[in-house]
Amino acid sequence: MKKASLTEEEIHRRIVSDAPDAIVFADAEGRIRLWNAGAESIFGYAANEALGQSLDLIVPEKQRAQHWDGYRRVMATGVSRYGARDRLSVPALRKDGSRLSIEFTIVLVRGGDGRPAGIAAILRDVSESWNRERALQARMRELEAKRTGSKS
Repeated sequence: MKKASLTEEEIHRRIVSDAPDAIVFADAEGRIRLWNAGAESIFGYAANEALGQSLDLIVPEKQRAQHWDGYRRVMATGVSRYGARDRLSVPALRKDGSRLSIEFTIVLVRGGDGRPAGIAAILRDVSESWNRERALQARMRELEAKRTGSKS
């Protein structure tokens, strides 16, 4: 049986394009330049709808000022307060306008001159586990209120 031979570039391309998690790259201005199948599935936008668009496409309006302050600071300084192992949790928007909870890690991508060229993010929809956690917390508060109320 003959082994399939792939170049390193083909391997990278296939991993990125086929990953179930969203893999997104935004340039120094915050324009989307890479949008994989996972991003299409999670956010509902086809690549041709997302490419060239601002990250505002998926950042809820309420979080945009904070997002852009941080983004511009990282592009200007080349320093992020988040490390490679930090997993960030934020709300995001789908194409249909519904909100979801995502967790992601970032990679600061530098150009040949060493200056920031943009940021890549690997994102995962954690809405289901976030909603379960919120329901458990609410139930715990309810039980605690009953326990405390019965002692008075």
